[in-house]
Amino acid sequence: MSNIHQKNVRLFSLSSNRSLALEIANYLGMKLDECDILRFADGEIKLNLKNTVRGHHCFIVQSTSNPVNENYMELFIMIDALKRASAKTINVIMPYYGYARQDRKALSRQPISAKLMADLITVAGATRVLSMDLHAAQIQGFFNIPIDNLVALPVFTKYFKRQNIKDLVIVSPDHGGATRARNFAVNFDNAPLAIIDKRRTRPNVVESMTVIGDVKDKNVVIVDDLIDTAGTLVNAIKVLKEAGAKDIYMCATHAVLSGPAIERIQNSELKQLIVTNSIELPKEKRIDKIVQLSIAPMIANTILNILDNKAISDLFIYNPDEQ
Repeated sequence: MSNIHQKNVRLFSLSSNRSLALEIANYLGMKLDECDILRFADGEIKLNLKNTVRGHHCFIVQSTSNPVNENYMELFIMIDALKRASAKTINVIMPYYGYARQDRKALSRQPISAKLMADLITVAGATRVLSMDLHAAQIQGFFNIPIDNLVALPVFTKYFKRQNIKDLVIVSPDHGGATRARNFAVNFDNAPLAIIDKRRTRPNVVESMTVIGDVKDKNVVIVDDLIDTAGTLVNAIKVLKEAGAKDIYMCATHAVLSGPAIERIQNSELKQLIVTNSIELPKEKRIDKIVQLSIAPMIANTILNILDNKAISDLFIYNPDEQ
């Protein structure tokens, strides 16, 4: 337990991203609280809190990345344990929101799984959710409890400012990401935008791509919320190169990196992929082309502002004085 600003606070880490939780704890000058996470022979999860949480503000760090279902189940059980142990508030720090891409019915008989996850988190007993760069902003409306959608833009901006890249064009990988790309471009003297128009036949498969905008003899930064199999990225690099682009970078908040992603990135003409540590990156995925930036300070400051009942929106704005 730590006392932060005259409030009793406990910070827990589940299985998905302990390294991020440790960074947050170090930034706040506190220790992670202990909880035992065990498995029965049939795979059922058994969880035990070692210390009292009665009347405490509790924060749980758990990105619902691969294995998605396992990490969600851990989270639900942890929330239930804290609720039954009389925690004052139960705050879920879930930088990567699993199932976020299933946010609407694309076909007539499909589920809206992102809404289902929101319902399960709420029913389990969470009082607040902190996520980052949700795949679709409307997911915030799926919750009937407060949800803070943090933005990694200042972290990426600070990195690229230090690189001092000339002749810069910011590229959105699809029409839906144009606003994200525009917000990023504002910090680079309103750098010009380009959009990749892509047509999908099914998930993770793109039929065709064209570039809308001028990238000839320009250095390009593709801005997206996540990178999964990297198939779309490889195709985007190809059409950007055909359109005359020079060096190509990509920044993506969530490094999902499934299946052949690492091999595709390594063999591509991508200069650098910049990601955050919203998802823990195993050693086999830490190749030279990938740069991982920490979001721990932003999350830690968000926790402090929540405890002090202060606004958190200022944390999402790039501050050049913090270079």
